[in-house]
Parts: sequence; structure tokens; C-alpha cells
Amino acid sequence: MTEEVLLTREGYDKIVAEHEELVAVRRAEVAERIKEAISYGDISENSEYDSAKNEQAELEARISKLENMLRSAKIIEDADLVGDRVGVGLKVKIKNMKDNEVVEYAIVGPTEADPFEGKLSTHSLVGQALMGRKKGETVEVHAPDGIVEYKIMGIDR
Repeated sequence: MTEEVLLTREGYDKIVAEHEELVAVRRAEVAERIKEAISYGDISENSEYDSAKNEQAELEARISKLENMLRSAKIIEDADLVGDRVGVGLKVKIKNMKDNEVVEYAIVGPTEADPFEGKLSTHSLVGQALMGRKKGETVEVHAPDGIVEYKIMGIDR
């Protein structure tokens, strides 16, 4: 059985858009490259053909992965969000108790995670520690370089 993929509406829409781009545009481009490479003659020693076929394989693998994600997607809608506990689709403001640095993250499923964009995965060490917790609680994260304490300063939609 396929594992459920938790996605925000924004994340789901991005996957749909990427899938449409790959199927409608990139497939045709790669097919054209293969056709052009074949026109050069003997494909047994044709690096352009090999390169295009490799690109096609990578493209088809990505399309398949996106289709699997879409099939098993569970979209977290705004109406499903309850703002009193940290959960997928909510934003959480946390304070590092050691250096008093305050950061805000959107809690997302692992598919959408990008800490540099402020999107924290439920599967990350910090994300796991925060899930289900309330504003005002302090959580300990057992990171590779030691224990880090965070205080939940706020939870918003």
C-alpha cells in the first residue's frame, strides 16, 4: 500500500503544474532530441542519442514519481486546520532558548519541505518534536550536535 503524501493546497498545485509541464512540454522536447540524434545515423556510437535517451529515462521517472504523489496525496485544506496545536499547514514561531533566535516555519509534509524557504517537514527532527504541541510549550530536539531547546512562541494559519 502506498504511503499517504501530506500536501498543502499550494504544494499540491505546484506538483500538478510541474507534472503538466513535464508531460506537455518536456516530453515533446526530449522526443525531438531523440529524433534529431537518430537522424545523425548509427545510434550505437551516438553520444547525442545516448544523452537524449538518458534524459528521457530521468524525465519518465520524475513523471511517474509525481503521478504516484498525486494519487496518494492528502490535501490539508484551511478548513481542516486547528490553530491551537502545531500541525501540517500551520505556521509556527519558535525561539531557540540558547541564543534567543526566533524563526517562523510553515509545517509541511516531507514532499514540500524546504527549510531555506521556511518550510519545515513533519519528518525532520524539529518538525517531529513540534507536532501536536501547544503555544508556550518547550520542546527538546536531539540533534547530531547536541540537545537544542525551542519554545513555541505562536501558531498561526
